[in-house]
Amino acid sequence: MDFLKEISINSIPGVKIGHATDTEHATGCSVILCDNKAICGVDIRGGGPASRETELLNTNMSNDGINALLLGGGSAYGLDAAGGVMKYLEEKGQGVQVGDVVVPIVPASCIFDLSCGSSSVRPDSNMGYQACLNAEKNLEQMGNVGAGCGATVGKFMGPERSMKAGLGTYAVEINGVKIGAIVVVNAIGDVYEIDSTKELAGLLSFDKTHMVSSEEEIFKMMQLAAASSQNTTIGAVITNVKMDKSQANKLSRIASNGIVRTIRPVNTSMDGDSMYALSVGDVEFNQDILGSIASYVVAKAINNAVLSADEAYGLKSAKSFM
Repeated sequence: MDFLKEISINSIPGVKIGHATDTEHATGCSVILCDNKAICGVDIRGGGPASRETELLNTNMSNDGINALLLGGGSAYGLDAAGGVMKYLEEKGQGVQVGDVVVPIVPASCIFDLSCGSSSVRPDSNMGYQACLNAEKNLEQMGNVGAGCGATVGKFMGPERSMKAGLGTYAVEINGVKIGAIVVVNAIGDVYEIDSTKELAGLLSFDKTHMVSSEEEIFKMMQLAAASSQNTTIGAVITNVKMDKSQANKLSRIASNGIVRTIRPVNTSMDGDSMYALSVGDVEFNQDILGSIASYVVAKAINNAVLSADEAYGLKSAKSFM
């Protein structure tokens, strides 16, 4: 899309992004800190999400914004890292004032990475707090970082034939409108390039010399061999376009199409696919056009998540075949 100017997601005003990474144990977490409350919506399509505070984002709820968003590893255990984010925000006086107490609003979603490294070491409150400290630097990072440290793809035939994935970002600007995506790719399926039909990462052949189609293997086997609920693609789109909660929820649903466009199979009962949408500005823009762009930047972020991942933990990555 030549009319879109590529920018850094970290250049979108109103948010800061930081990561905490435990390379030894193949896990980590990533945080999006909002300078002011951000209007937020969420779309959850997978059958096995690990999440917290997402019900607040329902249009029927009175919540009028979030202070931060956590993406983490560790499955449901990793949700503890949100406590560290709350501690950091409480120290800053950010949150809902309830009497003498400030209660930060921090939704969170986590991937299952416990089979990649250590199953007993997960993101905790200290790691969440560290991610916030690192967010103060607001450095753009991708690959084996934060929540993407233990992410893998192509797992229908078990971990032996899977590949290393990670965390990716992508952002664009058009006529003053900025929109970007940050995505952690931990899919049971394969990842395809958005601008072509090329498979970037996924299920490896038996001899691990090339990639094969998970869909074709499934159809051949007629069963989900060695599959379990260990897969999730989670992320968020961030924009300076003004939205209400209903529009944010709609944007999250359209943005989720970027996952569908690049990963297959996807949204299965063994995935916990979740996509958030954050509005951190007051720029007026057509919501339908914004949604179309959002789907594209999510897809590009997913591509970057696998293209920037390094070989690790005995797993090949897309770089192995470049």
